[in-house]
Amino acid sequence: MSVATASNEDAVIGRVDGEGRLVAADPPLAALHASAGGDEGGILAVPQIAALARLARRLGITISRAALAADGERDVDLWVRAEPEGDEVALAITGWSARAPRSPAPSPPAEREADFLRAAADWMWETDDSLRLTSLSPGAAAAIGRNPGELIGRQLTRLFRFRESNDGGLPILTALAEHKSFEGQVAELRGGRRSRYQLSGVPLIDGMGRFAGFRGAAAAIRAQPDGPVANDPAMPSQHDKSAFGERLDQALRAPLAHIIDNAERLRAQPEGPLRRDYTGYAADIASAGRHLLALVDDLVDLQAIERADFRPEAEPVDLADIARRAAGLLSVRAADRHVRIDGPGDGETLPAIGDFTRGLQIMMNLITNAIRYTPEGGQVWLRTEREGDLAAIIVADQGKGIAEEDQERIFDRFERVNPTEPGGTGLGLYIARRLARFMGGDIAVDSAPGQGARFTFTLPLRAED
Repeated sequence: MSVATASNEDAVIGRVDGEGRLVAADPPLAALHASAGGDEGGILAVPQIAALARLARRLGITISRAALAADGERDVDLWVRAEPEGDEVALAITGWSARAPRSPAPSPPAEREADFLRAAADWMWETDDSLRLTSLSPGAAAAIGRNPGELIGRQLTRLFRFRESNDGGLPILTALAEHKSFEGQVAELRGGRRSRYQLSGVPLIDGMGRFAGFRGAAAAIRAQPDGPVANDPAMPSQHDKSAFGERLDQALRAPLAHIIDNAERLRAQPEGPLRRDYTGYAADIASAGRHLLALVDDLVDLQAIERADFRPEAEPVDLADIARRAAGLLSVRAADRHVRIDGPGDGETLPAIGDFTRGLQIMMNLITNAIRYTPEGGQVWLRTEREGDLAAIIVADQGKGIAEEDQERIFDRFERVNPTEPGGTGLGLYIARRLARFMGGDIAVDSAPGQGARFTFTLPLRAED
């Protein structure tokens, strides 16, 4: 039975293993796989079906979507149901309507609109047509204080609590009903500090022209601190600094995010297998893009903390909890380098006064550095202490250590122990110490060559209830 004459009533069955190989297939699917250049028992060569199988396996939920596949000189409309079963994914495909191929379409409006969303976003998110999260950008990690992967497959409402607009409506729900773009949806982040965000989104349309979800942006609504009036002529330099930071953020974040996104898509081989050196190039491009994006983030943070009106929040926090969250967010990076993070126990607490988000940012920086300089097979320790009226977290690594003459220099702007080594931007420790001191604490280092390094992050101790 050819692909074109496959029954529309009976599902065509297939199975993909954990490596993406088509290990079982009814004749129509096997024929389509072969037509796309696939080998028997090899990697599924129909990119549209393979992508859905990967998505179902990654999210751990059943994915059911339309797909458009090429079969020689014609196209085939399909409806693919991909259901994860252990390490494998079971496929059930119906539709199988063959027709003349479509002419190349222009770039979808959603892609162009999404570029504008990225420019103003603190981080990005995507959902399916039922508002279940399918993707969260790396920038979401520090904001939500937990591993974004824990939320994939869950409703967007598990992440946000939507707030009504002035007219009593919810823009996101109106957009969901009408399958259109929306903006100005105020939402409160659940848990943690309950930060407020303004959400915007554009509809995603599948190959059959059906609504498939939203690609959206989350922009933090930052409280205006007490300080000089915005048009105070005595403060033009600070205004200029702020405007420069915003322009830098908007001008660079969107193209860099687009470069990283495209490089990762290429690396994932959604259109079929690529030469190994090509996937290596894509990985290098994505890595370089992330480094530049980190530099943009640091420069924008630098502009913010050097404003005269900058004031982090002073609220009750648990430094032990912040350390656990940061360790969890960086666990994958540590595992990639075969480094173990030994953090505070689940029941351990260390009450302090500070800014939750900024505290998490500091811990992420200190642990990232510890992972970077600890050799493979080594360990990073996180320990809590009370030093008089201060709460302290110690981050210790097994790196090569820092000479005494370098221990203050590394807290200066654009300074690193060895600038020739791959690493960060040289701003992380400067920003981290400034933030700690703004919150009434500090960061200190104790190290010697060959003996690793111990960074101590302190905040004012909070009296326990």
